[in-house]
Amino acid sequence: MTSNSIKLSDIIAPSFYELHKAIKKDTYFEIWCKGGRGSTKSSFVSIEIMLGLIRDTNANAVIARRYDNELRDSVFTQMEWACNMLSVSDHWRFYTAPMRAVNQQTGQRILFKGADKPEKLKSIKIPHGYIKYFWAEELHQFGGMSEIRSIIQSIFRGSTKKQVSIYSYNPPKSARSWVNEESKKEKDGKCIHHSVYTDVPVDWLGERFIAEAEHLKSTNESAYKHEYLGEEIGTGLEVFNNIEIRNINQDEINSFEQIRQGLDFGYAVDPVCFVRCNYNRKKRELYIFSEISGIGIGNRALYDKLNDIERKHNTIADSAEPKSIDELRSYGMSVIGAVKGAGSVENGIKWLCELEKIVIDPVKSPLCAREFVNYSLEMNRQGDIISRYPDKDNHGIDAIRYAVNNDIIDVSIDRQNIAGRLGL
Repeated sequence: MTSNSIKLSDIIAPSFYELHKAIKKDTYFEIWCKGGRGSTKSSFVSIEIMLGLIRDTNANAVIARRYDNELRDSVFTQMEWACNMLSVSDHWRFYTAPMRAVNQQTGQRILFKGADKPEKLKSIKIPHGYIKYFWAEELHQFGGMSEIRSIIQSIFRGSTKKQVSIYSYNPPKSARSWVNEESKKEKDGKCIHHSVYTDVPVDWLGERFIAEAEHLKSTNESAYKHEYLGEEIGTGLEVFNNIEIRNINQDEINSFEQIRQGLDFGYAVDPVCFVRCNYNRKKRELYIFSEISGIGIGNRALYDKLNDIERKHNTIADSAEPKSIDELRSYGMSVIGAVKGAGSVENGIKWLCELEKIVIDPVKSPLCAREFVNYSLEMNRQGDIISRYPDKDNHGIDAIRYAVNNDIIDVSIDRQNIAGRLGL
């Protein structure tokens, strides 16, 4: 099985030539491919993995996205494309249940996994050879580097051969994002590669793509730099400036005495999010240390994931779904609806912003870590800041607001009493 008739310069952009040579020589064991739209980084990674499987018929690959339902229209299709480009489609058969690709001649496999269910990654078994490649696409969607390390330790164990992890992503806006911070850390055998659409042949992208990029450049240069050049733009629009991302160990959790639980409902498109946190009223510090989140998790499935302590401890949920609250109660969960009113969202977010610090464990609470770090104000077409808080990518934030609902109300009442005494 060869690809000698394929001219790689026809399918790999010039910006990747040197990296291609290094990968062929097994120079790196950890490769970070970052860039903006149209940089062809995902196409490059899929080609390199397929080339590696061609060179070593004992090699296999595991490819992951944060959620199962993101696999089919991204990395699965991308690897089919790589097979076509390298003229090896006749040798590979792609299956969707479970999602995998199998080489009909050598028995090699490419497994596609969602990282929202860690047990699936820990139980991976390859009938032939070893796992040489692990590719995490859209790395910024994962819970943190600890989560990635846990996956790698599971799938790379038991082999003495060269194994390579590849991460592809569009850098988040905020320099505080765990991805941006982690990418800057020096490490032997690690390579950081930044690609942009301007290094890609124009006919690969098409005139419309170029025109849209140039239009955004002329109308909103900041957005252009982030979306198309993959830059950390540092807009200063981040809502929460009191975030601390770190491990919260079990000894620390055992010392918590003011635990709160919150629940934001979701199912088909939006993820459900159940959280446990501790609010130190005296120090005005919030610690987010546990989370159950994901798409397609019904009320019964959520209840089954909770332990007895979580079921019995009072949970404050989104009161907009009384039927779901009643259903969870019927299973035996202690849950009530949050008290809402005019301005409750704004008051809740402002209350969180005013805390001395919000400590989030990125492994135990990945959705919250990602949302709190990246939650930012938006601008209109004229470049003016929109004053209201955006209602998107905030499911963990909402769950936390519900968890501390009573604490927020207490502060609001105190402020009203003080204002009344002062005659304001």
